[in-house]
Amino acid sequence: MSKTEYVNERSQVAQVIMEDMFKVRSGESVAITADSGSDPELMQAFADAASAVGGKPLLIWTPKAKEDGQAGMNDWPAKALTATLSNVDVWLECNSTILLYSDIWENAFKNNKKLRYLIIADSSVQSLVRTFTGYNIPDLGSMLKKVRDMVLKCKTIRITSTNGTDVSYDIDLNYAFDIDDGDYSKPKFGTAPGYVNMVPKLGSMNGTIVFDLLMNANVYGTDNRIEFEMRNGKIADVKGTPAEVEKFKKYLASFDDPNMYKISHNMFGLNPSVRQMRGEIVEDERVWGGVDFGFGHTSPMDMPPDGQVAKSHFDGVVGKVSIYLDDVQIAEDGVYIHPELKPLAAKLIGDH
Repeated sequence: MSKTEYVNERSQVAQVIMEDMFKVRSGESVAITADSGSDPELMQAFADAASAVGGKPLLIWTPKAKEDGQAGMNDWPAKALTATLSNVDVWLECNSTILLYSDIWENAFKNNKKLRYLIIADSSVQSLVRTFTGYNIPDLGSMLKKVRDMVLKCKTIRITSTNGTDVSYDIDLNYAFDIDDGDYSKPKFGTAPGYVNMVPKLGSMNGTIVFDLLMNANVYGTDNRIEFEMRNGKIADVKGTPAEVEKFKKYLASFDDPNMYKISHNMFGLNPSVRQMRGEIVEDERVWGGVDFGFGHTSPMDMPPDGQVAKSHFDGVVGKVSIYLDDVQIAEDGVYIHPELKPLAAKLIGDH
């Protein structure tokens, strides 16, 4: 791909995010945080797109932390960052080692009730094009809201896959049931569009999760296998390819934090532009017909009143799942089959 095409893609993504999704208004302050793992030309494109609609961009470069989230706190200028992010209108987090769920992030939201936030982390430009463009935001919102409404009426969610996944959990109506359809024009903790997110009832998840992609593990695109045995909401055992299992167990143990073994959230992937997994976690979490499982830290915003405090957070993805809400099946092998969902899905992706 030529550099000219690359620049055009950067500009396209930046314009969609700043104009169509954040709907930045004249005079609004727009913080863009980045580190040495971020793409400088993409960061400049975001700043230019904010300026083009009258926003006031603030491009902040920080050191690249050794670990994500709370585990990276010693590497960042925490007081200065917190003060800044507590006083902006928009925050686009592009750090390759993420601030998400750190004290900086938590305090920014605690202090700044007007904050509109989106994390894209270190996604490639091509991945951002696929994830953020190519669909109608209101149509996506209709699909996501319908799925969320159906989830809210059930007690137990069960997820299976031909790869051996078979896991279930109960919902807790006190916890978060989020969607992201690409509208970040109001105060929001935003991530890339195209999912319905649930925080399971504490201690309720049981069964087996076999990952098609798992952060901090070499699973995607290989013959390696890692599966979690979930018992009462925690990882009770890690099984699969011996060498990968050993490495992942060491990764988990390195935190010396029992909450790193606990389920944090479950997302149904529903981005109509993401039709296959590609090995990029932010994109693959939203793959149509797949699901994401997150572990470790959970914000008090999602699990009131106190959240689930952990030193970090990691995610894994299972593609092409079947989903059951109580005894009602809504998806089969990655296809949404429920009669109330089929026409909404067809509007987004056609009759496939």
